[in-house]
Amino acid sequence: MNRPIRRIGLVLGVLLVALLVNITIIQVVLANDYRDRPGNQRVLLEEYHRERGPILVGANPVARSKETGDTLRYLRVYSNGPLYAPVTGFYSLVYGSTGLERTENRILTGRSDLLVVDRIDQLFAGEQPKGGAVSTTIDARAQKAAFDGLQGKRGSVVAIEPSTGRILASVQSPSFDPNKLSSHDPAEIRAYYASLEADPDKPLLNRPIVSLNPPGSTFKLVTAAAALASGRFTPDSVIPGPRTYQLPDSTHKIRNWNGQSCGPGDLVTLRQALAISCNTAFAWLGNELGDDALRAQAELMGFDTSFEIPLRAATSRYPEDPDAPQTAMTAIGQFDVRATSLQMAMVASAIANNGVLMNPYLVQEVRGPDLAILQTTAPSEFETAMTPLYASQLTDMMVNVVENGTGSNARIPGVRVAGKTGTAQTGNDNPAVAWFVAFAPATSPQVAVAVTVEDAGAPEVSGNQLAAPIAKAVIQAILRR
Repeated sequence: MNRPIRRIGLVLGVLLVALLVNITIIQVVLANDYRDRPGNQRVLLEEYHRERGPILVGANPVARSKETGDTLRYLRVYSNGPLYAPVTGFYSLVYGSTGLERTENRILTGRSDLLVVDRIDQLFAGEQPKGGAVSTTIDARAQKAAFDGLQGKRGSVVAIEPSTGRILASVQSPSFDPNKLSSHDPAEIRAYYASLEADPDKPLLNRPIVSLNPPGSTFKLVTAAAALASGRFTPDSVIPGPRTYQLPDSTHKIRNWNGQSCGPGDLVTLRQALAISCNTAFAWLGNELGDDALRAQAELMGFDTSFEIPLRAATSRYPEDPDAPQTAMTAIGQFDVRATSLQMAMVASAIANNGVLMNPYLVQEVRGPDLAILQTTAPSEFETAMTPLYASQLTDMMVNVVENGTGSNARIPGVRVAGKTGTAQTGNDNPAVAWFVAFAPATSPQVAVAVTVEDAGAPEVSGNQLAAPIAKAVIQAILRR
C-alpha cells in the first residue's frame, strides 16, 4: 500500500518541480521576450502612458511622441514618414512595431538597463517615466537624394561609410507613411494596413535589407577580386572575350549584352572586360577560377552571412554546389546568386576601404531622456576581403568603368568615381533589375552606394540609365557638391 503512495508522491513531486521550472523560465528567462513581442496589447497600452523617446537623424527627431490628453496619452508622430520608414519602421496600437521602433524598444520605452539611473531620478523627482533616444547613422542629405532619385521606380538604395560601416542612407520605393499606422483609430489603421498589404509593389517590405535580386554584372566585382587574389591574373591580363561563350557540357551559350566581341581577335584585358561589362570574358573567368574560389571571395564580402544592423537583413546567397555551366552564370551575377542592396554596398565598401569590410550598423548612439550619450557603437571588422594592393587595382578598374566604360552617368566633375553597372533578368515574365554600385576614392567624407531598380523594364535598359544617376546624386549629397 505504501509503495503506490510513494510512487504517486514522487510523480507529483516531479510535476511540481517541472511546473516551477516552467514558471521560472517564463517569468525570468523569457520575460523580456514575451514583453517585447509585437502585438502584445497589454504592454502597448501601458507604453502609451509614458513618453516614448525619439529616433534621431542628426539632431532632428524623425520619430517622437506627442501628448494628446486622451486615454492613450501619447501619439507617435513621424517627420517625413515615408522618407525614413525603412529605418524607423512603425509603432502601432494594432500591429505592434517594426524597424528601430521594435529593435530599440527597450531604449525608447525607458526599460533598458542603460536607463536605470534615469528611472530612479524620475521616481524620486515624481516625474512621469520617459524613454531614451536612439541616434541613427543616417545622413539626411544622402537619404533625401536617394529618396528623390527613386521616385516613380520600384527599388532601394543603401549607402555606407566604408571606413566604419555606418549606414548613411537606407531608402525604398514605394514606401509607406508610418503616421497612418500609429494613429489612435484602429479602423483607420486596419484600412491603411490592408491597402499596403494588397499593393503588389509591397511597400511594407524593407527593400534595402530584405529584397533579394540577382546582382547581374555588379557581381563581376566579386569575380574580378577572386581573379586578382588567385595571383594568376592582373588588370592587364589578356583573356578570351568572344561574341558568345559555349557553356561547358551544355548546348547553351552566353552572349554579350551588345551582341559583339569584346576586343580584337576575341581577346580583351581584364580591365577592359570590366569597363565594357563583357559577359563572355567573365563567364570564362568563372570557370577558370572555379566554384570554390568564387564562393570564398563572395563569403569574404558578406555573402552567406546574416547581418543585424540591428534590423535583421536577409542573407545574400551564393549558389550551393553549382556545376560548370552554373558557375559561369554565377560569375556574371546570374543563375541562383542573390543579393540585397545592403550586400552590394558592402562589396563596394570593402574595395573602397583597402580591402577591409566593416560590419554595417544603423544605430550611432543610445541617449538618455536628457540626450546625454549612454552608449556609442564602435566600428568593427567583418573580414579582410582582399589585400590593399588588389583593392587599389580593382578601384582603378572601377574608375575606368565610369570614365571610359558603361558607367558614364555616374561622372562627377572634379571627382574620381569608381563604379559598376549591372542588369539581371529575374524571370521570363518579370522586368529586368538594374543595378549600380559606386564610391568616390580618395575623398573625405567617403561613401559607397548600391542602387537597385527592380522594375527596369526590358533587359536592354541598363544600370547606367536608371541606377547610376541616383548613385551619383547620393555621392554628391555626401560630398556636398
